[in-house]
Amino acid sequence: MKQIYPSERRQIVDRATGRAVTQITDFPAVNHHPFFLIPAYDRAMKRLYFVSHRTGTPQVFAYNRQQDVIEQLSQVGELNEWSVHPSGDGQFVYYVADGCAMRAEVETGKAETLLTARDLTALGGGKVNPGTNNLTPGTTALSADDRFWAIRSVSDEGYSVLVFDSRKGSWKRECTCDMVSHMQFCPEDSNLLFCAGPLTDRVWILDRASGERRRIFKRNQAEKQWITHESWIPGSRSLSLVDWPHGILRVHADTGEVKRIADFNAWHAIANHAGSMMIADTNFPDNGLILLNLSDGSTQLLCRPEATCVGAHWNGPFPYDNGPIQTYAPQHTHPHPRFSPDDRKVAYTSDASGHAQVFEIDLP
Repeated sequence: MKQIYPSERRQIVDRATGRAVTQITDFPAVNHHPFFLIPAYDRAMKRLYFVSHRTGTPQVFAYNRQQDVIEQLSQVGELNEWSVHPSGDGQFVYYVADGCAMRAEVETGKAETLLTARDLTALGGGKVNPGTNNLTPGTTALSADDRFWAIRSVSDEGYSVLVFDSRKGSWKRECTCDMVSHMQFCPEDSNLLFCAGPLTDRVWILDRASGERRRIFKRNQAEKQWITHESWIPGSRSLSLVDWPHGILRVHADTGEVKRIADFNAWHAIANHAGSMMIADTNFPDNGLILLNLSDGSTQLLCRPEATCVGAHWNGPFPYDNGPIQTYAPQHTHPHPRFSPDDRKVAYTSDASGHAQVFEIDLP
């Protein structure tokens, strides 16, 4: 059953722009909204979802905007805190915990295990990936109609995409390859699933109807091009690609046509639901959260979260051509901006106070 806590909401002012900001959490522990590829809200915006370490271990929480209270929605032993994905209809929140794929009923907090380690044996073995590598944090993906939930598993054969069909209540292993991360369903076509490949060759699409996995963009290895933080642009069947630190590209999933759409040091960049605008945090240097108008390429400062943005490896050329490297880049120190479903607000995380907290700001 879910636990109810009093609201921590308070109003503050962004020091750089003077804009009003709503601080959603204020507990002295790590608090952060879902990964920037994952919605922070249900479609009706009844709740804003976040992960908090306030109980001693990371758990799933939500700020109930209508009742102005905080709700604890999980009580698990080991949560993969970057796997958390709310459903658009507000009925469930999905997550990976204790080696299982799970979901909780939001109104009651009742948890349901959808896939156990034993169940995984029937799908070819391996384990539900806990996402302990912060470079590929084990995010999950839910289709726009809430029907399909994609997670990944890992075995001696490699990484596999596992998809749960919520109408049929069944799982299917859809592909296995050397790397799968940052999965995202195309907003217009749930048969198209972006599955990032290795850091040296990331941009791959899985056509779930045919089972074909195909590369739609190849980085310029000779120039040590750094392609990262891909995300769908709604209404376009295109992906935005961060060409770090030089700007943003877009590539069409069907034609492979590539176009440069921004020239600033966008870091985690995501489009709004109308496909008309993007928001990106920045790093090296940190210039705040930048709005990008996709129709004319103009930019505007939204606010400055002043997060610590930890990750020294970002301040230099592409570092992975010779294999893995040791990094320290805790994700809760990154703002990870995300538009609200009505495209009128942006949620972000900042640890400027010494503890990561969740914030929300209205668009100008």
